Formats: sequence, C-alpha cells, structure tokens
Amino acid sequence: MPHRTSRTRDIYDTATAHLEPPFAAVDLTAFRANAAGLAARTNGVPIRLASKSIRCRHLMREALALPGYAGVLAFTLPEAIWLATTGASDDTEGAQDVEAPLTDDILVAYPTVDTHAIARLAADPRAASSITLMVDDVAHLDLITQAAPDPAHPIKVCIDVDTSWQPLGPRLRIGAHRSPIRAPAQAAALAHAATRRPNLLLDGVMAYEAQIAGVADTQPGNPLYGRAMRWIQHQSRIELARRRAAIVGAVRDVADIRFVNGGGTGSAHLTSRERAVTEIGAGSGLFQPALFDRFSGVTGRPAAFFALPIVRRPGRGYATALGGGYVASGPATAAALPQPYLPEGLAYSPNEGPGETQTPLRGAAADRLSIGDRVWMRHAKSGELCERFAELHLIETDPADGSGTAAAGASRVVGTVPTYRGEGRTFL
Repeated sequence: MPHRTSRTRDIYDTATAHLEPPFAAVDLTAFRANAAGLAARTNGVPIRLASKSIRCRHLMREALALPGYAGVLAFTLPEAIWLATTGASDDTEGAQDVEAPLTDDILVAYPTVDTHAIARLAADPRAASSITLMVDDVAHLDLITQAAPDPAHPIKVCIDVDTSWQPLGPRLRIGAHRSPIRAPAQAAALAHAATRRPNLLLDGVMAYEAQIAGVADTQPGNPLYGRAMRWIQHQSRIELARRRAAIVGAVRDVADIRFVNGGGTGSAHLTSRERAVTEIGAGSGLFQPALFDRFSGVTGRPAAFFALPIVRRPGRGYATALGGGYVASGPATAAALPQPYLPEGLAYSPNEGPGETQTPLRGAAADRLSIGDRVWMRHAKSGELCERFAELHLIETDPADGSGTAAAGASRVVGTVPTYRGEGRTFL
C-alpha cells in the first residue's frame, strides 16, 4: 500500500508552496531508497536501467551512479543515439549538457525499422560501439544489413525471445505478444543467420517475462485472484527458467554473447536467481507508480507525483481539480487511471473520471478542500508521466524518523530538471 502519514501532505505542500500547479515532482529520498532496495533484490545481478520508466536524463544519471546499476534499456533507436552522443543533463534549470554521454552501453528493447536511424548509427562510431539493436526475425537482419551494409562498422544485435507461458500450446497464451522466437532451435537458427552477416555482431539475448514482471499478483478484496495469479506466475517461472537456460545455451554454442537480459521490477528478485541471466532490466521500481502497490514482491515507496489545483466546489462531497486525465497505456481498465494520493479519502466521480480539462473528486476529504488547494496524484505507470510535464521538481526530505518521513519544514525543492519532453524530445 502507498507509504504516507498524516504529515506527508504538509511536507510536500510546504516544499512546493512557491510552485503553481499543475506540476510534477519527485521525492529524491524515496527515489534513492527505491533504487537501493531494487538493487538489493537482484542478488548481485546488475540492473540495466529502463529509460522509458524514467524519461529524465538527470534522474537516469543519478540512478546509474548507484551501486548495482549498469547500462540503459532504451525504447527507440533515436532515443538511444541521443543518449549515447549528447551527454547527460546537468542538475540545474537551464544548464548545458556536460561532456560525457549518459552511458556507453545501451540496449534498444524493441526492434526498429527506422532505416534512417540505423544509417545514422552506422555512421557514428561512438554510437555504434555503445548501442545494441533488438531482433527477432531474419527480416530485421535484412533491414539492418540494407541500411548499414559496411562490415567495417558492424552493428550489434540482440535476440529477443518469447517468454509467454503456453500450457496448452499456442491456443492458450499467458504473456505479451512479442517475439516469434520460442525454442532453442529457433534462437540458434537466428543466431546463425546473424553471424553469417559480416556487418552484424551478435551481442546478447533478451527474455522479458511480462506476465510475471508486469502483472500484479494481488487485488484488494479478491484473495482468490491473488492465489490464482501467484500459481500461474510460479508455473510460468518454472517453465521459463528451464527454457531460457536452454535457449541461452543454444545461442552460446553459436556465438560468445556478452549478456542475457531478463526480468523487470516485479520479478527482479526471482529472475536474478537464474544462472543463465546476467542482468535485469528495470526502472519502474524507482518511481513506484500506483500499479506496483499490488505486487507482493515490491516494497518501494511512492516517489513520483503530480499536483493539481482545486478550481471548483460544485457541491457537497465534491471538489474539482484542473486537468488530470493522464491515463496509462495497457488495457482500458480502472488500473490504467492515475490515483488520488493526498489527501487520503478521495475517489473519482463514476460518471466522469479523470478528464482532459477537469477531474471531479468525491469523498469526505473533498469537503475539506478549498478553491486554491492542491491534490497530489500518482500515475498508474511510470514513464508516461514525463510525457505530460516538461520538468520535474526534485524534493529533498530529511528523515525525522525511521519511516522515511520528515518534518514539514525540513523538506525543500533542491532542483528543477527537464524531462525528455522538456528537452524537446518525444520519441513515441
């Protein structure tokens, strides 16, 4: 459940009193604690930071400086080229890029068909040495070869593997529709196809188990759901661990790959136990969005928020905020909606929900809100919050007790940093 005390709202309100909502903020104390906690759960296996979950170069640099983090898991090739060649953003508002790039080890998590970006990659030795592209089809190999045919500047590639659980065969699929590569022989065949192309270098294998890492295993008021989901995930994990090891062995018989990526925030403590896995891809756990409140194996604290102003009091039991309709991707269910966080006791109007221009909130807490007050919200997922705001206000809190809370006067905004959007970058 969300970590909050009766003082939490006062802490954030006091720290940001000089700011006009709507705005987004990150609690650096919680962010750092979450990062350390996630690293502690991986049994010494390094974490490749998922950029789509953060979308802020300053915070990515901060995480990568912590023990247990190495490399970036990007979501598009243009983003990866940008991260590899432009340098990391400085702390302060309006600062110029520092000289060093964010990292020299970037894995693009999804296949690309952007031939212009592939040609740019091949033409930039620094980018080509830093970036690995994802493939799961010979068509990807052909496309990369056509866009970057020069063997003097080989492109690194990684084979993506299907991790879905199919207990009755393809007719019953539990997991994401990703790669068509499922069996060791298929992976070996694609590895052979890659190694036969002199312009390609086979670099790794990725096997992300979305049905374990990204699906909550608890549901308030529904213990049967939790038991059923944990059983499904356990059975899926057993099957995948055996198949992943066999696939990795088959690929290593073809080429000396550098890494095997697996897992996510929701499964880091489990996937990292597999000897075949050399790194975990994760990032959402640093922000701890609302989705992860329902993961029994995730114990982080909410670290990312957005504040909305109350602009109307339409009637008893209601207070209306400006904006707020920041719906997350995935199935169009209530789980994709942002969640009212502070003050406690707020819920959506069943007839409106969070809206583009206004969000009516109801409940006993609504009657204690006045026009001009603010409410604190949490996004359902992690990275998409930063597509809505150009900057993040970083709140530093000095813990006054062992729970990580602080006295209201002890917290402050210590910096304002741009998101990807604030740097003029929208990659999807």
